[in-house]
Amino acid sequence: MQDDSIPLSGRVVLVTGAGSGLGAALCERLGTERAHVAALDINEHKVREVAGRLCAQGADIHAHVADVGEAGAVRRVLDAVLDRHGRLDAVVNCAAIDVTAPVAQIDEATWERVLRTNLTGPFVVSRQACGVLPRGGQIVNVASTAARRAWPNACAYHASKWGLMGLTQALHAELRPAGIKVSAVIAGGMRTPFLLDRFPDIDVGTLQEPSRVARAICCVLTQPEDSVIPEIMVLPMRETSWP
Repeated sequence: MQDDSIPLSGRVVLVTGAGSGLGAALCERLGTERAHVAALDINEHKVREVAGRLCAQGADIHAHVADVGEAGAVRRVLDAVLDRHGRLDAVVNCAAIDVTAPVAQIDEATWERVLRTNLTGPFVVSRQACGVLPRGGQIVNVASTAARRAWPNACAYHASKWGLMGLTQALHAELRPAGIKVSAVIAGGMRTPFLLDRFPDIDVGTLQEPSRVARAICCVLTQPEDSVIPEIMVLPMRETSWP
């Protein structure tokens, strides 16, 4: 059977949350596949470290610093990517934060901060990117099992990820006539600082390597031109937050 998948080589991909965890793992995978990667993170030190390390391995990774919830900063990054490469083929919204606390301890500022990164950020990036993505361009939003099942002390995170699924489905419906593919990748627990730094006693055997989710994202990005994966879930075999 003929392989009609679209190669990643030569494509220009913007990855948010690229300074650590899944975002960094995805940048590495894309770099290995010879894509041109715009690595975006709010933490300048981390994203430049990732870009420097991967460039030393022969990848084409360029670091950008911005708050994904700030439209002007995102616009400047997109302009820089277009100036550098002349186009943008895909964006992957990986940036996310969480605050683990009971609802009584989540004040309005904390709520807004979580939603700004996890939901407003993908909206801002996607809204601006869809104006420059070509027909066949892609938007991938990284969701979580938190968008399918709830647990205590994570109300803002759950709200943001459920909202992200709604945003993804709405954009999928709206942008298909323009030939732009929009997908959600629902990731189970990963061995990343996102979990390990906050829960040092977590059983790492119940988690998966972020490279596995990065591979799934690349699978979404390489679908043939006439196919789209609206939603995919990637879980470790011993996932504890999903039946």
